[in-house]
Amino acid sequence: MQFTFRPTVTYLILFIVFTLASCGIKKERPKMEDTAISIQAKNWPKLKGQELDPAIEAKIDEILPKLTLEQKVGQVIQADNGSVTPAEVKKYRLGSVLSGGNSAPGPLPYADTKTWLSKADEFFNASIDEEGVEIAIPAIWGIDAVHGHTNLKGGIVFPHNIGLGAMRNPDLIEKIMAVTALELTVSGHDWTFAPTLAVPQDVRWGRSYEGFSEDPAVVKSYGDRIVYGLQGRSGNGDFMGEGRVISCAKHFLADGATHKGVDQGDAKVSEQELIDTHAAGYYSALGAGVQTVMASFSSWNGRKLHGDKDLLTDVLKNQLGFNGFIVGDWNGHGQVPGCSNTSCAQSLNAGLDMFMAPDSWKGLYKSTLKQVKDGTIPMSRLDDAVRRILRVKIASGIFEKGAPSTRKNAGDESLLGLPQNRAIARQAVRESMVLLKNNNQLLPLDASKTILVVGEGANSISKACGGWTLSWQGTGHKNEEFPNAETILSGIEEAAKEAGGKVIYDPKGNQNIPADVVIAVYGEDPYAEFQGDRKNLDFVPNDFDTDKLKVYRENSIPVVSVFLSGRPMWCNPELNNSDAFVAAWLPGSEGGGISDLLFKRDPSYDFSGTLSFTWPSSAVVSENNEALFDLGYGLKYDDSQEIAEFSEVSGLENSAVASTGKFFQKGIAVEPWELAFNAGDLFKQIASFPTSAGGLIVSKTDHLAQEDALRIKFTTNGQDDMRISSSTPSDMSRQSNGAMEIAFSSKSFSGSNGTVEIGMCDENTGCKFVNIDIKGSDWKEYRLSLSCFDKLGVDMSSIVSVMTLKGKDGLDIGLSNVRLESDTDAKPGCDGN
Repeated sequence: MQFTFRPTVTYLILFIVFTLASCGIKKERPKMEDTAISIQAKNWPKLKGQELDPAIEAKIDEILPKLTLEQKVGQVIQADNGSVTPAEVKKYRLGSVLSGGNSAPGPLPYADTKTWLSKADEFFNASIDEEGVEIAIPAIWGIDAVHGHTNLKGGIVFPHNIGLGAMRNPDLIEKIMAVTALELTVSGHDWTFAPTLAVPQDVRWGRSYEGFSEDPAVVKSYGDRIVYGLQGRSGNGDFMGEGRVISCAKHFLADGATHKGVDQGDAKVSEQELIDTHAAGYYSALGAGVQTVMASFSSWNGRKLHGDKDLLTDVLKNQLGFNGFIVGDWNGHGQVPGCSNTSCAQSLNAGLDMFMAPDSWKGLYKSTLKQVKDGTIPMSRLDDAVRRILRVKIASGIFEKGAPSTRKNAGDESLLGLPQNRAIARQAVRESMVLLKNNNQLLPLDASKTILVVGEGANSISKACGGWTLSWQGTGHKNEEFPNAETILSGIEEAAKEAGGKVIYDPKGNQNIPADVVIAVYGEDPYAEFQGDRKNLDFVPNDFDTDKLKVYRENSIPVVSVFLSGRPMWCNPELNNSDAFVAAWLPGSEGGGISDLLFKRDPSYDFSGTLSFTWPSSAVVSENNEALFDLGYGLKYDDSQEIAEFSEVSGLENSAVASTGKFFQKGIAVEPWELAFNAGDLFKQIASFPTSAGGLIVSKTDHLAQEDALRIKFTTNGQDDMRISSSTPSDMSRQSNGAMEIAFSSKSFSGSNGTVEIGMCDENTGCKFVNIDIKGSDWKEYRLSLSCFDKLGVDMSSIVSVMTLKGKDGLDIGLSNVRLESDTDAKPGCDGN
């Protein structure tokens, strides 16, 4: 049976009106105060909604009475495959399983086809086992395939959305999504959490690259085509057919509007801006029949979206006519006031239909069951949620498809990285590149010359792909982990070989090598979500010293910069020291697409990408900033525009360039601090997780968000330590004298209290420690006055470790959010209280 979604005339009219209204570039938004504000659903477009298939509704009417209360509650809960077993899926009759960014089956954050498919069969077969129930409901498996199926070994990695937005090519975006859907069916997945329809307004946000554009018209033009690519078109037999998966529009709503670009923050914008800007992509996606919508972590004027009935029910379901189901984000329900990760009637009552409860699912199941029984959650609301979930499942064909390994495409690795599909990805790379500068029409280059390539980005597929690639953050992956991929360097070498040229690769640019031209490939290192949030937009070189660009030019060697980034950044010095400058964004696994345009490897090739975000003129974000390059800017080979020197005053002189009061935030150390082991004669920086040295095992865990904390297990009695250290001493004498405390959150994983030694270390005299009792299995804040360490004899003017931890064998604790805070009661505390 088929669940038919039919675009209506209403959607078409809305699209035309919206497009005309969006011809001008958006500017300042109305300022909103942090006051209670209500939604007027009648102000929103009244959409007819998706037409229901009578056959599907009849099937639901037949199924619902056969389900027990326990089954119904299970249907509204989704667990992460790393925290649930197939036996538990059967026992609790869970509606769905997801794989978080690091949650593939097996030892790695990603897996091969066989491993994925084996686990998919286990979960599916457990869910349809009818033992003890009148009817069993198949579970669906969801995953974040946001720029290709990037947790599958051998899957194609497409450019991130920021680059796809620069293409302005809806036809190509549909082809990209169709390839993504095909590769998802190879591994047995049913559902992808895409498309992201955010309209980012402050690119300090760490998820900016997940947005197609700051211009809602661009986002709207893609919304429907992405849904068609993933699900197929209704009414022609293609809908949810072979090679198709369920799509999910996210994150509803205004995730790209948060104040100062803070991930999971507060969108302080008017309701009209929600209607005109941030809902734009949903109008077209709903018209195309998107089956699921994900609620946003963020808030709107202080109201958490996971608990906002006005927006989830009155607007999305009633006014916009959405008949699919709303799924939560990673424990997002736990952020609703009055809720926790294991209890949140408010979200279900507000209109959420399925909780994403990765590791909290069991407690949430129990509390939800109790809340339905005592009337806190009306049975009518539970039945509506289950009806919506069944509607999507029946429409997807999951009841008839059989086990994942028995389906069309399943396990066929020959379908991964097909030449014609890699060609689509390579075309996307070409069309996403934006030429910002081409003085003296340096591009296209002559591939027959001697070409010096510098920058580690040239030979790092991981860096070219960015976050959400093989793992959540996308860091630390070697080229060998991408079997169907090509580096940017390889593409350059291929072009030179064809033309009889010569390529010299010097990643650090340390050698004095004669060359006709330099191609420098550099930019941001991978990140995802809140770990990519920035205080400013200043590009800080990491693996390549961009000051060397100036030296090349002084030696009369022209320079082409290929800039890899998940957002526009202030990089005026690099622009000034480049004759040509290409914004390549995060191009993905087809690095050869870069060389196609650097050398014009086909007579038909030219730059066509244009900026989908304004390029900043200052590192400091301000409403008064002028654009360095406007939205829609982009040069072609024949453009004779000469770019003059830009000011190299970043605007940061009177601002805090680096944090002086934060040491470990959102799962990472804050520069210049780093995490390190000190075990015997070994002093080792911690670069990946899980990891161990000596008597210590360190891994990531969740505190306030996914993997934002450390889990530290001690297996020896105090001989080794883990520390937050810096190679450059820091002067904290002023903070010590100013009644400052080092604050942190911690918990015990062992089920009992434990004592940890916490020390500070100076450059000259070493470390001094105090004992802190970590109490209980719940996260709790602890504080230590800096004056305690001063009194113990630590030289506070030369701190090289702001926190050093030792413990006895068996101590197993969590650590999160290490920072400096004012001592509000002015009573120095040396016991953690």
